[in-house]
Amino acid sequence: MKDLAKRFPENPLLLPKDLAPSSDELQIISLLNPGVFRFQGKTWLVVRVAESIAQKEGVIFFPVLNPIGQMEIIEVPLNDPDLVATDARIVNYKGLDYLTTVSHLRLLVSEDGIHFSEPRSFEPALFGFGELERYGIEDCRVSQIGEDYFLSYTAVSDSGVGVGLRITQDWRHFELKGMILPPHNKDVAIFEEKINGKYYALHRPSSKEIGGNYIWLSQSPDGLHWGNHKCLVKSRPGLWDSARVGAGAAPIRTSYGWLEIYHGANEAHQYCLGAFLMELEDPSVVIARTTEPIMVPKENYELSGFFGYVVFTNGHVVEGDRLTIYYGAADEFVCGAYFSILEILGTMGFGPQVKTT
Repeated sequence: MKDLAKRFPENPLLLPKDLAPSSDELQIISLLNPGVFRFQGKTWLVVRVAESIAQKEGVIFFPVLNPIGQMEIIEVPLNDPDLVATDARIVNYKGLDYLTTVSHLRLLVSEDGIHFSEPRSFEPALFGFGELERYGIEDCRVSQIGEDYFLSYTAVSDSGVGVGLRITQDWRHFELKGMILPPHNKDVAIFEEKINGKYYALHRPSSKEIGGNYIWLSQSPDGLHWGNHKCLVKSRPGLWDSARVGAGAAPIRTSYGWLEIYHGANEAHQYCLGAFLMELEDPSVVIARTTEPIMVPKENYELSGFFGYVVFTNGHVVEGDRLTIYYGAADEFVCGAYFSILEILGTMGFGPQVKTT
């Protein structure tokens, strides 16, 4: 497998110890999967911060948010017969699933795209709000359309995993648009321009009973109400993306089509990155797709962490041919890597003359 990523020598860029928890009783377990945007001439990250309470012997704690966004802690003895705690990420108690951590989103800014800190004049954290976000909000993707920044993110609650939306222009005031796609859905990447007067988005519905974890395409008249859904990219038996696939950040316009960087995982839950290409005027048509991944976990910080053998992206910056991808590594660290868009397109059989906007 050829890995096309040129990793930042400074990786990991952010570790859990680099940020302060949201309250004294909590500890940061991991930093994950940042959304990325440019604002005021700087590079910004919207990092998922996963927190929990320190555990003690014989007891398990798991945090939830109440409807107004305040933290509540559930405490259960490890020997409780109604407790199933065999996964580091999820526990089941009395028939209900709970996350072992609760996530919020944290804003970070950088002058050089490498060294990030919390902005002084902005509210740095966004928390879940309401019943449908009481297990937290995760994996934000940021799409800029005109002056509006669309924040699509995973909203988690005991009712399931759906997609929430907030919109801002100044990153100080946010319009909460609620859940735009109900459970079970996630990985929503909104195109950064309209096509034939309509908004488009990639998303990932899934079912435990039939079908699979596939990438779908949807369109909308207003960015809020989505329909005309079409299954676009499926997992592939025997390959690196055999178990599930999901969209990364907003598709990139090139002269050959819309380029999408996506994640795929196999049955061993090992996550790599790949790419596919959609027609410019009709993104429901997939022109090409990489057979091999363009990025494979290989560094220690990608192989070992809260959940190892993972590279996962939902944010990037495009500057001509250079694609800077920010990604979560091993479900614990935030890292960066450079790619050549020409090189990615070349793996799908397209020539050197390509323009990006």
